[in-house]
Parts: sequence; structure tokens; C-alpha cells
Amino acid sequence: MGSTSGPRIKHVKMRQITKTFPGVRANDCVDLDINSGEVLALLGENGAGKTTLMKVLYGLYRPDSGQILVNGEAVTINSPRDAIALGIGMVHQHFMLVPSLTVVENVVLGLRSERGPLLDLDTASQRIVALGEEYGFRIRPDAPVWQLSVGEQQRVEIIKALYRGAELLILDEPTAVLTPQEAGELIAILRGMAQAGKSLVFISHKMNEVMAVSDRVTVLRAGAVVGSVPTSGASPESLATMMVGRKIEAAKRTGEVSHGQPVLELDQVWADADNGIPALKGLSLAVREGEILGLAGVSGNGQRELAEIMTGLRRVSRGRVRLRGRDLTGTSPAAMIDSGLGYVPEDRLSFGIIQSFTVEENLILKDHHRPPFARWIFLQNDVIRNWSRKTVETFDVRTPSVETRAGSLSGGNIQKVILARDITRKPAVLLACYPTRGLDIAATEYVHHRLLDVRDSGSGILLISEELDEILNLSDRIAVIYEGKIVAVVEADSVSLEELGLLMAGANRPAGADADNAALSLQG
Repeated sequence: MGSTSGPRIKHVKMRQITKTFPGVRANDCVDLDINSGEVLALLGENGAGKTTLMKVLYGLYRPDSGQILVNGEAVTINSPRDAIALGIGMVHQHFMLVPSLTVVENVVLGLRSERGPLLDLDTASQRIVALGEEYGFRIRPDAPVWQLSVGEQQRVEIIKALYRGAELLILDEPTAVLTPQEAGELIAILRGMAQAGKSLVFISHKMNEVMAVSDRVTVLRAGAVVGSVPTSGASPESLATMMVGRKIEAAKRTGEVSHGQPVLELDQVWADADNGIPALKGLSLAVREGEILGLAGVSGNGQRELAEIMTGLRRVSRGRVRLRGRDLTGTSPAAMIDSGLGYVPEDRLSFGIIQSFTVEENLILKDHHRPPFARWIFLQNDVIRNWSRKTVETFDVRTPSVETRAGSLSGGNIQKVILARDITRKPAVLLACYPTRGLDIAATEYVHHRLLDVRDSGSGILLISEELDEILNLSDRIAVIYEGKIVAVVEADSVSLEELGLLMAGANRPAGADADNAALSLQG
């Protein structure tokens, strides 16, 4: 399988690109310049047209009007094959890999072999290793993709593009699913690629990463370019204002820490991971009414298993789970919902909504069989529509109508649908798993304020997040999870970012700190 070699790209110009969908002008006469050896950050709110513009450049969409020039020559890009032939590659937010195949098999998939009908995986493997060494990361060509971490899978996607001769690489939300450590490694890789002369377009909502990796920033709002500035002359605050057209007010908890009754209690819970090895090892914690308990920890320390136990999706091998004093250990997801659990899942597309359902159908998913939405076995369509319209307005869901397919909405608006559905049910406890992952700065601000509203209404919230600033700003108390145990529980006002990071790494753990009322000693 021979790697292709695209032409050397010195600069790409997109001129007056317009792309419309039914009821939406995604790109409105957009001009964009991409130069060799630079990282261009593309910023904008969810739905601002960033991904659409890059899909036009990659040949996944045809523009209604406008022109693309590569090295000064007008080109027509009708498909990704055309883009790849020009030296343009794209790493999508949702990876395009076959889990059951190895790394090398994924990389060469669809390429013509130099040996005709015979595969030459050994030669391809050598080229993959050489590419990895050239750009500063290791990769095992013979490893099955399903065994790789998310960060490693993303590197496979990058290798796929480089193997095909990409000179310009588009990365759509590349750090949205990465741990902070993996994100830092990716940024180093991207800077190395730019120094080697590659052109990179970096789509992201994370201002600290944009400031760290990019040379220039172009901001889109409502499908149009509102500005393009050197990163060195910008600040996170100025870029945020360009994105949304107003100053962003960061949400932060105020008021006293709640001393209300526990509404959720986990007592010495043990549970196995998918591989049969214990993921939770005697975990205990309690969430009180009227508080946000933040759960901080490095990814892979039991957060996913904890969320699945609380939602009835994973069996408990030992220990008890109580909601409002009622023992619900081992019960069904429906019983957890009926008992007062609200849930904002980590993967909003797979577990938060049914993409083919309309907005109004998704809003009533948990109560469609109850009055006032149903009478006997019949849905009350007028009641559902009126309630859905009011709810969409209250929660500022940007949708053409409540009859729009939910999967067509931006990530921020899908998250608003999920929040609207669960908050209107007035849950006793809201489990919020990575609630702002992949969201723009305005949508993040909105979600944070809504979570604080839920807290102030008297509900308890368990906030699982890897964004430590989010944990510190919103939480009343913080529980630190390490290797399946709660190693410390502290009041948010009494711990620093550095101390929290040490605890997450397993340092400075006091004896007996896996209980909910653990005392924290941060000295020595």
C-alpha cells in the first residue's frame, strides 16, 4: 500500500464561500486564508459554521457559491478524494476507524497496494513508525484499534492523513474527548508539525489551548467572519467577546455550603469494569440537598462505572446505593428515574437523545406515558406541542421548530434539550457527567448557570468533570477519586488547583480518606 503524496501547499484561500441548508445559512460569504507552517484556530459558538466551512474545504459539502484557491489556482473539490489529492486531510471529531482492525489495517484501508492484489502490511507498518518518529509520537501498527486509548486513536487518524500525503490538516475539536495530559501531548505534536511546514486548522472552544497552539485566530459568528487576529495580540477575553458579541460572565457558586440531608448515598460500593477487574473499590460518598458535589479525578479512575451504577446500567458487586433514603441497589434505570434521578450523560448523542426523534419527542422521553402527555394509551399531541414550545423558549434552545430532528442541532442546543427535559422534572439528584464537554464558551456559561439554578432550588448535584476550573467554580464540596476510591472530600473554598492536582495523582492521601466525611491534610 503506497502512501500518496499531495502537492506542497503554500497557501489556501477560501473566497466568498456560502453554504445553506433548509432554514439555515451556515456560511455567509466567508473569506479564509490558511498559510504554510502556521496553526490557524477557527473559533465560534456551536452552530457558527466552523465545521461546515471545513467540510466544504474537505469536499464533504459542495458550496452554493464561492471559490477555493490552492497556491493561487482555483480548484474544484467535489469529494474527500479530491481534497486528499490536493494534500488536504481532516481528523473528524468522531473518529472514522474500524475498531476490530489493527492500526496499519485502518491506515491503508481504501488505498491501492503496490503489490497488486497482495497486501504489504510490513512496508506500510514501517512507514507508519517512521511518520510517528518524524512528528514525535509512538504508535504500534499491529495494535487493534479497540485496545487503544482515545488519545492513541486520534493519533491513528492523524497518521492516516499524513500517510495519504496531507500538507494541510484540519482538526475538528481534537481535544474534546482527551484528558488534559493527552491534550498537552497533542498540542506539542501539532506545534512540531507546523514547524515542519504543515498547515493546520484547529477548531476548538478551549481558549487556553487556542492561545497555546495557534499563530492566528479567525472568529465566525452566525456563519460570517467577524475578525481575524494574530494570537499574540489577543486574549481569551477579547476572543470570547468576538465570538458571542458580548462580555461573558463566568458562573461561580455563591452562598453557604449546604448542610442539608443526604439525598444520594453510596456506601462501600464495589463494581467491576468491562474487563472484569474491579473499577470501584469500596467507594463511599454522599450528595446533600442544595449542594453541588464535584467529583475530580484523572480519566479512567472509575468515573464511568460510578455513573453507570447510579443510572442502573451497571451491576454492583458489593455495597449499597440509596436515593432519598430508599435502597435502589441493582435496580433498573426506570426505577432510578422514577425515584428522582436526573441524568446529563457524558455522550449526549448516544445516551442523551434519540437523534432521529424530534425535539419535542426527546423532551418528553421520560414522561411520555404519563399525564398530561398521555391519556390512557394515547399521546396528547396538542399538550405536548404547547409544552415543548414553552420549554424550548424558556431554555433558549435554538431550533427551527420543536418538530426539527434533534440530531440536526448543534452540540450546545442538544445539551439544552437534555437539561430542559431533566430539570423540568425537578430531580432530587442531578448526575451531570462532563456537562460542558465540546461546548463553546457561551453554551458553557449557560449550562453552568442552569446547574447553579438547580442547586439553588434544593436539588443535589453530582458533577463529574475533568475541567478543574469548572469543578472549583461550581462545587460546594469536592470529592477526589483515585483508583476507584474517594481519597478525600474537601470544601471547594479550602483547596487550590495545585493541591487538587496532587490529590488526583494519589499524593498526600490521609488514612481513612475514602469515607465521605474524610478529613483532608494538605501539609507535608
